[in-house]
Amino acid sequence: MDLSIMIPELLKALPLTLAITFTAMIVGFVLALIATTFRIRRIPVVSQLADLYVSYARSVPVVLQLFVAFYGLPLVVGFFEVEDFVSPNVAAMVGLSLYHGGYLSEVMRPAFLAVDRGQHDAADSLGYSFRQKIMRVVGPQAVHIGLPGYGNSIIYLIHNVALVMYIGAADVMATAHLVMERDYNQYQFETYLVLAVIYSLLCLVAWLVVRFFENRNSKFATRAAPATTAIMASV
Repeated sequence: MDLSIMIPELLKALPLTLAITFTAMIVGFVLALIATTFRIRRIPVVSQLADLYVSYARSVPVVLQLFVAFYGLPLVVGFFEVEDFVSPNVAAMVGLSLYHGGYLSEVMRPAFLAVDRGQHDAADSLGYSFRQKIMRVVGPQAVHIGLPGYGNSIIYLIHNVALVMYIGAADVMATAHLVMERDYNQYQFETYLVLAVIYSLLCLVAWLVVRFFENRNSKFATRAAPATTAIMASV
């Protein structure tokens, strides 16, 4: 097989793979923030619904979540008569966003709860609102604790994007299968090896970005430690 022909074909599908990944990252992050807030505040009924959503995202296989989104989304948008809006790409973004949001909530919530209770009490004693407490005291420490788990969730998301081919999205994996079928499955090893390199590079970039923020946050946490101690001492 001529790799100079096969690799460009695979790279043509890379923008869609990245679009699905980044959409799921952003939307999933927002969903995780909302779900985590409700689960921490323990609002009747709403918190139980958030728990149910997280349980669904963590318990149901990702490929099954994609099928639920693919076949369920047309039924939902059918009430608004916008069925044409639904496509395999949109269903992939919705399914992975719901998965990523639920999974990431289980990273955010333990990170929040891992912050020492004295930090919460100190912020409350100074009259901070819940928003101020999160933004100024608890949030920065929870970010420091949760960043490694967040990096893992991004890598898992990149892995699971490869599953969108099962609902018809023409991502890198689907394109690779089309290339192999065109060549009568003669070059499966070479094609999968190139795919492995592509996904490894994507995960490497994600790891480097998260690692950069981990190092930056560690420096910030070191500088902020005396200020936090001063807040505790003033209580």
